[in-house]
Amino acid sequence: MPFAAALSEHPLPTHATGEVVGEVLERLGGQPPDLAVLFVTRAHLGALEDIAASVRTMLSPGVLLAATAVSVLGGRDEAEEVPAVSLWAGHTGAVRPVSLSAVPTGEGMAVVGLEPEALQEADTLLLLADPSFPVEPLLATLQEHQPQLRVVGGLASAGFGPGGNRLVVDDQMFDQGAVGVVLGAHQVADSVVSQGCAPVGSPLTVTRAEGNMVHEIAGRPALERVQELIVSLSDDERAKAAQGLHVGRVIDEHKIDFERGDFLVRNVLGADRDNGAVAIGDEVNIGDTIQFQVRDAESADTDLRLALDGRRASGALVFTCNGRGSRLFGTPHHDAGVVAETLGTVAVGGMFCAGEIGPVGGRNFLHGFTASIVLFP
Repeated sequence: MPFAAALSEHPLPTHATGEVVGEVLERLGGQPPDLAVLFVTRAHLGALEDIAASVRTMLSPGVLLAATAVSVLGGRDEAEEVPAVSLWAGHTGAVRPVSLSAVPTGEGMAVVGLEPEALQEADTLLLLADPSFPVEPLLATLQEHQPQLRVVGGLASAGFGPGGNRLVVDDQMFDQGAVGVVLGAHQVADSVVSQGCAPVGSPLTVTRAEGNMVHEIAGRPALERVQELIVSLSDDERAKAAQGLHVGRVIDEHKIDFERGDFLVRNVLGADRDNGAVAIGDEVNIGDTIQFQVRDAESADTDLRLALDGRRASGALVFTCNGRGSRLFGTPHHDAGVVAETLGTVAVGGMFCAGEIGPVGGRNFLHGFTASIVLFP
């Protein structure tokens, strides 16, 4: 098999490491992988340096990445907030490791470590970052200079504050910044971002906005449009909207018809009854097309299955929100199980994130409450 994944919930890090490495080696036929990605939960954070060293010694990967997370997944299973080690590895072909850091400048923060030559002929940047790392400015810079580059990954989630997470690339360990690998077009089959929402109502055009405040939608006060929408919903949709209303903004306005994957979903933050404006978690421009969305377990399940429908892969890395899992679905193993079942592979690894990175509408974004998945051929 070109890819393999294993998960151990043994409380002793030495035993857990031995279990996942042994299983991965067996499934790979004993051949050292080009890339290995390791995820450990908070209970093993202090042992990560030793775990990573053991993986390098026993598995001999071309490149090793690692991150700490509140929960991890492997195969069809998810280990939520318990001691666990997840190891994913595969024969991707040679990959180039990167280590990024943010340094202060007179104009704010600058990201160093990602040289232009590293991105020549690159298709995908697989990125694991600390929550303190300026992911969104990095994505904006890459969009300007490398618009064809796909960025997929997630933010480490094991720490309670600054310096509480760990990231590893090969024999280096960090408590801030970001690590990753650069992959070529032949090494990645595709990527999927499931935002876990279902659209309600119809797409409408923003006719007055400032920053993240939407004042008018289709020529009427935004709040009136929201109230009109709520009245028009079915009882089931209205119940979902009561749990939290969201809004999707179309990324590519050149399209004629809009589908689920065309919208960047953000929260509706509140409304001003005095002026009829609605605040959302994104900047909006006049002329943008938006559509309101609802999210619950059923919507999230449907959206993930639709996003993966018709796709096949030999391996997958899953970066799912730490607000999903049992918190959302009521039962464990949802995202891992759906990915493995739909793709037809158990070579699935990943972590629960404090933010997920992935492309929507041909542009890369930092998300919340999503599942961002990179597929390997």
